[in-house]
Amino acid sequence: MAVFDTPEEAFGILRPVCVQLTKTQTVENVEHLQTQLQTVSDSALQELQQYILFPLRFALKTPGPKRERLVQSVVECLTFVLSSTCVKEQELLQELFSELSACLYSPNSQKPAAVSEELKLAVIQGLSTLMHSAYGDIILTLYEPSSLPRLGFAVSLLLGLAEQEKSKQIKIAALKCLQVLLFQCDCQDHPKSLDELEQKQLGDLFASFLPGVSTALTRVITGDFKQGHSIVVSSLKIFYKTVGFIMADEQLRKISKVQTKPAVEHRVAELMVHRAADWVKSTGDKLTVLIKKIIECVSVHPHWKVRLELVELVETLLFKCSQSLVESAGPLLKALVCLVSDESPEVQAQCNKVLRHFADQEVVVGNRAFADVLSESLHSLATSLPRLMNSQDDQGKVSTLSLLLGYLKLLGPKVNFVLNSVAHLQRLSKALIQVLELDVADIKIVEERRLNSDAIAASPDTSAMRPWHQIQRRYFRFFTDERVFLLLRQVCQLLGYYGNLYLLVDHFMELYHESVVYRKQAAMILNELVTGAAGLEVENLHEKHMKTSPEELREIVTSILQEYTSQDNWYLVTCIEDEEMEEYPMMKQSGLQYITSGTDTCQVPSFPAFSKPSPTICSMNSNIWQICIQLEGIGQCAYALGKDFRLLLMSVLYPVLEKAGDQSLLISQSATSAMLDICHACGYDSLQHLINHNSDYLVNGISLNLRHLSLHPHTPKVLEVMLRNSDASLLPLVADVIQDVLATLDQFYDMKAASFVGVLHALLAALAQWFPDTGTLEFQEPSLGKEGSHLRQRQTTLGGNTTAEDIEQFLQNYLKEKDIADGNVSDSDNEEEEQSVPPKVDQNDTCPDVEPPLPVQIQIAMDVMERCIHLLSHKSLKIRLQVLDVLDLCVIVLQSHKNQLLPLAHRAWPPLVQRLTNDDPLAVLRAFKVLRTLGGKCGDFLRSRFCKDVLPKLAGSLVTQAPISARAGPVYSHTLAFKLQLAVLQGLGPLCERLDLGEGDLNKVADACLIYLSAKQPVKLQEAARSVFLHLMKVDPDSTWFLLNELYCPMPFIPPHPSLLPVQLRGATGQQNPYSANVLCLLEELQGPHSPLQAIGEELTSSLPCQPELG
Repeated sequence: MAVFDTPEEAFGILRPVCVQLTKTQTVENVEHLQTQLQTVSDSALQELQQYILFPLRFALKTPGPKRERLVQSVVECLTFVLSSTCVKEQELLQELFSELSACLYSPNSQKPAAVSEELKLAVIQGLSTLMHSAYGDIILTLYEPSSLPRLGFAVSLLLGLAEQEKSKQIKIAALKCLQVLLFQCDCQDHPKSLDELEQKQLGDLFASFLPGVSTALTRVITGDFKQGHSIVVSSLKIFYKTVGFIMADEQLRKISKVQTKPAVEHRVAELMVHRAADWVKSTGDKLTVLIKKIIECVSVHPHWKVRLELVELVETLLFKCSQSLVESAGPLLKALVCLVSDESPEVQAQCNKVLRHFADQEVVVGNRAFADVLSESLHSLATSLPRLMNSQDDQGKVSTLSLLLGYLKLLGPKVNFVLNSVAHLQRLSKALIQVLELDVADIKIVEERRLNSDAIAASPDTSAMRPWHQIQRRYFRFFTDERVFLLLRQVCQLLGYYGNLYLLVDHFMELYHESVVYRKQAAMILNELVTGAAGLEVENLHEKHMKTSPEELREIVTSILQEYTSQDNWYLVTCIEDEEMEEYPMMKQSGLQYITSGTDTCQVPSFPAFSKPSPTICSMNSNIWQICIQLEGIGQCAYALGKDFRLLLMSVLYPVLEKAGDQSLLISQSATSAMLDICHACGYDSLQHLINHNSDYLVNGISLNLRHLSLHPHTPKVLEVMLRNSDASLLPLVADVIQDVLATLDQFYDMKAASFVGVLHALLAALAQWFPDTGTLEFQEPSLGKEGSHLRQRQTTLGGNTTAEDIEQFLQNYLKEKDIADGNVSDSDNEEEEQSVPPKVDQNDTCPDVEPPLPVQIQIAMDVMERCIHLLSHKSLKIRLQVLDVLDLCVIVLQSHKNQLLPLAHRAWPPLVQRLTNDDPLAVLRAFKVLRTLGGKCGDFLRSRFCKDVLPKLAGSLVTQAPISARAGPVYSHTLAFKLQLAVLQGLGPLCERLDLGEGDLNKVADACLIYLSAKQPVKLQEAARSVFLHLMKVDPDSTWFLLNELYCPMPFIPPHPSLLPVQLRGATGQQNPYSANVLCLLEELQGPHSPLQAIGEELTSSLPCQPELG
C-alpha cells in the first residue's frame, strides 16, 4: 500500500537510494530501490519517472561486463516502474526499447545471447510492458520507416527465443510479446484502432518481416507435438493474423503501382518493401508452400484446440486474402472440409459455422477463382477416389469422403457446373459405383429362410421409423466401417439436393442398364438421390437454393419405380425352388424303423442333371441384395413423396406384398420395412389398415393373376401376406379368391403345391386366430387335483382303527362300481336315471330336420381339409410337413362342428397312420402332433383306431429305443431319435386319458414306459415318462398303484383288520434300484404330500447321486 502520495515526499525517500545506485551498481541497491518504489503512489512515480529511470538505465549502459543477476534485477525494477507509469516521450520510448533489446544481444552470433532463462524472461516481460506503457499515439513512433532496423532486431530476437528455447514459459512469453509488437495484442484497450493510412503504413513496414516471421513460425508450428498445444496455438494465431494483415485484399487494392521513396537512409530504404502485384504473386506462392506444410501437420494434431485454431486460420485467410492467396484456396478449403467430420464436437461445430458463413457471404459461390479451384479439386478427388478406397484404411477413407462431402457443401448449386461436364460426371459416378460394390460371397444370405409361421405384422410405433433406420447391414468389398457408408449416402443426398436431378437420374439409370455389376450400386445411389432431392436430412448451407418441386419429384420417382418393378428386375432367381428340380427320393426306411435302428446316417440322394446350369451362390446373393435395395428404394421414395405417394400406391403395393411373402429372409424383411415406410408416408396406422383399405384392389389382382398362374407364379404369396396381416373383416372379400386358390391347387397339383400349401397354412392360422372356439378349449394336460384327493380319500377310508363293518361296506361299494363299469346295470336303475333327466325341447326349433347354414370359416376349413387328405401322400417331404401343420389347424377350426369334423377325420386317418408308421422321422413328429390334436377334439371316435393301428408300433418303438437312450451320452439329446422319443412320451399320457383306453391298452402303454423311469435314462425322458403315469393314475389309479409297487415298494403294507392276510408285493425287497426315485415321486403324487413316503423319498434322494440334465 502506497505511503507517499506526493512527488515531494516520494523524492525525499527515493533520492538517497537513486544516488547510491548510481555510484554503486549492485543487486542489493537495485532491490532496495524496488522496495522503496512499492511505497510510492503511481501518480508520484509518474512525476518522478525519468529521475527513477536514470540510475537503472545508467546501470545498463555502463561499459564492461556485467553480472547477469544485476542485469536481471535492473530489468525487473525497470519493468515495475513501466507497469505503474506511462511513457509520454518518443525519444524515451525508442531508447528504452533499444536498451532492453540490447540485453540479449550477442555480437558474435545472430542468435540471442547465451544468458540465463530468468534474464531472458525478464527482458521479454520488460519489452511487453514497455509497449503497453506507451501513451496515445506515441506507440506509432516505433513503427516509422526509420525505426525499421530497431524493430526488426526485436522481432528476430523474439522469433529466435520462440523457436530455439527449450523452456515452454519463455516460448509462450516470446510469442505473446511478438503479438504485442505486431499489433495483435488481445488487451481491450491496446492497441488503439488504426485508420486506413496507418494500416497501410504498418502493412508496408511489416511486409519486410513477413518472410522471416512466416518461416520461423512455420518451423515452430510443425515442430514436435511434445512442445505443447498452447505454443502451437499462439504461433498459428500470429501467423494468420500477420499474413491476413499484410496480404489483405482491401489493403493491396489501394497500393499504388509506383513506389514512393521514404525519407530515410539508403540502407534503411533498401529494407523497405513495395507491395506491388509481382511481390504479391511471388509472396503468395511462397506462402502457399508454408500453408500446405502447416495444414498437413496441424490437421492431424492430437489436441483439439490446435485443430480449432486451424479453422480460424482458414476462415481468416479465405475471407481477407481471397485474391492474394488464391493459390492457397485449395489446401485451405480442403483442410476446412476435412475437419467437418473431426472427432471433437467443438471443431465440428466451428467448421459448420464457418461453412455456413461462407455460404451466406458467397465466399466460394461468388468467387469465380474459388469455384474453379473447388471444381478442379472435386474432379481430382473423384479421379483418385477408387484408388484411395482400395489403398487406404477405413480412417483414411472417412477422411477422403469427408473431403468430398465438404466440397459438395461448399459448391452448393455450383456443383452443376461440375456435373454438366461429361468427364467430371463420369469420373464421379464411376468412383461411387466402384466404392459401393457389395461383397456377395457369403452363403448365409441364401441360407437364411423365412418360416411360414414368421409374423410380418408390426406395431404402429414401428411404422413411424425412417427408412434408413431399417437398412440391413451390408458388407462391402472395399470398406467395413459403417461411417464410410454413411458418408457415401450423404454425398449422394447432397448431389440429389443441389444437382440437376433429371441429369443425375438419367445418368445412373444408364449405368443401371449398362451392366449387372453396376445395378446394385446404381440403385443405392438412385435411392439416396431421391431422398436428397426431397430435402430430407440434408444440411442446406445455401438458403437461396430452391429444391425440386413435388411434381417433378413424383415424375422421377414414377420412372424409377417402373424400372424397379419391371419383370426383368423384380423376378430374379434367389433360390433353387423345389418345383424347379426333381424331388428328393423318399427314404425307404420308415420313421419308426429309423428310431429303432439307432443310427443317424442316411443315404445322400443323387440329383438328375438339370436342363440348364443352376445359378451360383454369388449370383443368387447378388439378386437378393438387388431386390432388397430396390425395396428399400420404394420405402425411401414413399418417405420422400409423403401423402403424394398414394397416387403411386396401386402400382407398387402388390409387388411389395409379393416380396413380403418371399422365402428369403432378407427380401421378406426389406419388403416389410418398405410396407412400414408406405404406411408412415401415406398416413396408415398399421399394416392391417393399409391392407384392409386397399384389399379390393389386391383381391382383384390376385383373382386375375390366378387365371394365368404360369405368368404370375408368385400370386399366392400376396394372399398369404394379406391373411397374416389382417383381421376377420377381410374374410368376406377373400372368400371367393380362396375358392379360386383351391381350384387352382387342384389344377396344378404337382407343380405348385408348395406355394399353395403356404397360403393354406396362413389361411387356417388366421381363421384359428379370428374365430377362436370359446366353448371347447384346446386339449391341455389337466392336473391331478380332484382325482388325487379322491384316491387319497379311498386310501384313508381303510386306515386307522378299521372295523369289520367298514371292510364290508368298502367291498360292497367296490362291487357296485365294478358292475357299473362293466355295464351290468338293472332296468330299474336305468328308468330312474332317465326320469331324473327329462329331455329338453327347443321351443324355437320349428324345423328340426333342416340344418342351419355353416359359417364361412367352417366351410373353408372343410374344403382345405379335403385337399390336405389328398396331399398327405405327396412325394415331397417338405410339402407333407406343411400339410400336416395345415391339417392340425383344420382340426382346431372345426372342433366345435363334430358332424363335419368326424367324417373328415375318418377319411384322413389312413394317410395319417402312414405318416406315423412309415415315413421320415420329421414327418412322424409332425404327424404325432396332429394325432394329439385329433385325440383332444375327437375323443372316443379315435379309440379303436388308435389302439389297433398306432399304439402297438409306438409302444414297440419305445421299448426298442430305450436301451440305446440309456447308454447314450450328452450329444444324444440333440438327435432326431431323442426328440421323437420325447414327443411320444409327452403325448401318450394325454391321449390315454382323453381316449379313455381300456385296461389291456393301458397295460401296453405302462409296460412300454416303465423302463423310462430308470435313472439311467436322460432326465427329460424320465420327466416325460412320469407325466405318462400321472395321466394313467387318472384313468386307472388302482392298476397304476399296483404296477408301481410291483416295481419298487418303499414300505410294507399292514392289513387294516386281523382277519385279512398280509400282502407281499414283488417290489417289497427293501433294496433300492434305478427306478426307486421316480417311483417314489409318483407314489407321493398318488397318496398325498403328508404320507410316510415323503420322508422315505427325501432320504432316498439324498443318498442317490444327482443325475445331470442332458442337453
